Amino acid sequence: MKKVAFILFMAIAGISNSVVAQTKVVLSDKTGWHKIGETTVDFGKDRDEVSVIGADKFAALIFKVDDAPIDLIDIEVFYESGDNQKVSVNFPIKAPGQSKTIDLNGGERSIKKIVFVYKTLPNRKDVKAHVEIWGLKTNPDKKK
Repeated sequence: MKKVAFILFMAIAGISNSVVAQTKVVLSDKTGWHKIGETTVDFGKDRDEVSVIGADKFAALIFKVDDAPIDLIDIEVFYESGDNQKVSVNFPIKAPGQSKTIDLNGGERSIKKIVFVYKTLPNRKDVKAHVEIWGLKTNPDKKK
């Protein structure tokens, strides 16, 4: 009975672990690229969610990859205004490397969260990829 309870506990812990979103607090509002979040990905198809709070206005995104290549499949950006933007990428990214710039609809906007689907591509060392999400602040509403 203890063995069954332990296995059940581990299964529930694993499920709740995969559902928990990362949260990134962005403090700087300076113009330029800022890291929004990061993760290490598995070899199977995976889905991650990064919540953004603080100075959360961005005009574009890029995904930087280290350690192993990935296949970036889909991105969905949820805005504070309630609408969202789906981007079908389906593009491999070498390591080290980065995605093309992904412009956000409507210019610089407040992001609530970013959900992305990806998988680590096979590599000789069986290393998992490290992925970072970067956002571009243009600050068009700031007076110079």
